[in-house]
Amino acid sequence: MNDATTASLPATGLAGLKAHWRNDLLSGFLVFLIALPLCLGISMASGFPPSAGIITAIIGGMVVSRGNGSFITINGPAAGLIVVVYDAVQSLGEGDAMLGYRYALAAIVVASVIQIFMGVFKAGRLSSFFPASVVHGMLAAIGIIIMAKQIHVMLGVTPEKGSLISTIAQIPESFANLNLEIAIIGFTGLAILVIWSLLKDGVLKMIPAPLIVVLVGMSLGHYFELEHQHIYLLLPDGNYTHTHTDSLEVGPKFLVAISENFMSGFYFPDFGKFFTLEFWEAVVAIALVGSLESLLSAMAVDKLDPYKRHSNLNKDLTAVGVGNLIAGSIGGLPMIAEIVRSSANVNNGAKTQWANFFHGTFLLVFVVFFPHLIHSIPLAALASLLVFTGFRLASPRKFAHVMGIGKEQLFIFVATIISVIATDLLIGVAIGILVKLAIHLMHGAKLNNLFKIHFTQKVQADGSILVHIQGAAVFSNFMALKEALAQIEHGKTLIFDKSAVTLIDHTVMEFFHEFQHDYEAQGGHCEFQGLDAHESFSDHPLAARRIKS
Repeated sequence: MNDATTASLPATGLAGLKAHWRNDLLSGFLVFLIALPLCLGISMASGFPPSAGIITAIIGGMVVSRGNGSFITINGPAAGLIVVVYDAVQSLGEGDAMLGYRYALAAIVVASVIQIFMGVFKAGRLSSFFPASVVHGMLAAIGIIIMAKQIHVMLGVTPEKGSLISTIAQIPESFANLNLEIAIIGFTGLAILVIWSLLKDGVLKMIPAPLIVVLVGMSLGHYFELEHQHIYLLLPDGNYTHTHTDSLEVGPKFLVAISENFMSGFYFPDFGKFFTLEFWEAVVAIALVGSLESLLSAMAVDKLDPYKRHSNLNKDLTAVGVGNLIAGSIGGLPMIAEIVRSSANVNNGAKTQWANFFHGTFLLVFVVFFPHLIHSIPLAALASLLVFTGFRLASPRKFAHVMGIGKEQLFIFVATIISVIATDLLIGVAIGILVKLAIHLMHGAKLNNLFKIHFTQKVQADGSILVHIQGAAVFSNFMALKEALAQIEHGKTLIFDKSAVTLIDHTVMEFFHEFQHDYEAQGGHCEFQGLDAHESFSDHPLAARRIKS
């Protein structure tokens, strides 16, 4: 990065607050409007009390923002962690929701300690080990699971307890027996989200769609008198014998239940299952999925930053771990660097970490002084937000995008989705990685080359650096090359000779593309040689390719 660019970067710390407080305050307020309903919805979908997500977002904003390694990311609970947290509550509680909640808090605390150690020992690089197709498959599976569970809430129906497949199978039945008033609120919210996503008007787009969903949902809830327990008739007739099919019950149970006293929402972890297998399965799932999502989100937000600043991922992971340690100790959900709220933060003109701080501060003020407003939010409105979020994670566009990269990527993507849904997140991700390794072996990679890359660096007479790579360059072995390239000083000419590469996968192709973009933005130059000797697996410029036989 040249001196002129460096000089124009927003200041950090108190100097940044003094210089940019207006931008960050406004952005923090707008992000707060988005975060509030999402925190509530994610909490309840995770099997936690509604206040848990708000506790986490407050800590993520007011505490983590003061010590993280990023600049404009927003920290808080995320939809991607719903599945692992809900599974932890269910497996640890064995039917007792409150007990499962407190055991899950203990798992969050232990997972946060692991995250802190990962950050301290610079394990942020481990995110490179997870191939893009597997990560996208995991997120798509999470989206499908969220939709499967929240559609019932949106319809005002409680499905019979059972497996995920059973929950999915009961969706037609829930449509047939929907609670009309609740479903109207849910579908209205979904319609607003769809319309808002298609809007081109810049002024209207500035109004957060989740806020509109909540306000309209509250208005409909008031119109339907959800705050009072009552029965409404679908076929009103004085001489009619009312049955389940023509009369339905509504009331406060369809609204968010939250205490008037914010402090009463604090709960403490129970380590009673510390020595059980299911406890450690929950710990590993929360630590792995949370860390991976947070790192990937932070890297994605860096690409959106107009100042092209780069997060210190290890410092960021440590700070998130500290935030999770505090949150888990007082009843909160685990947090990550959250992509949707962070994108809104960028679009709203945030300059520094203080926007994250302000978003947490606004949440704290709101729940302390206006808890009665939260209680008037219908659950169906929040469910519509989560159904829409789940759809975005698993939309047909995602499948088409992966297919465009290559058929083998689609196979890995779908295999990961099916594996996650059929088993659980950890096993599903492991199966996805094994499928990818098996495909690499089928394409000619040698077993002893899967986890060790062969390359040399040589400074040439003109000062350029020649990087010669041999054998397979794939997701499971390129970490050493990535670290070596990170040590090269800026401003050099790098020549990558890939003529002896037998196989290069999409993850590594994507890495080289991003590395070239970043390195040249900082004054260097990259050249790639030898790829004309390879055949591509698709027409996508970053598709995997192997040497022509």
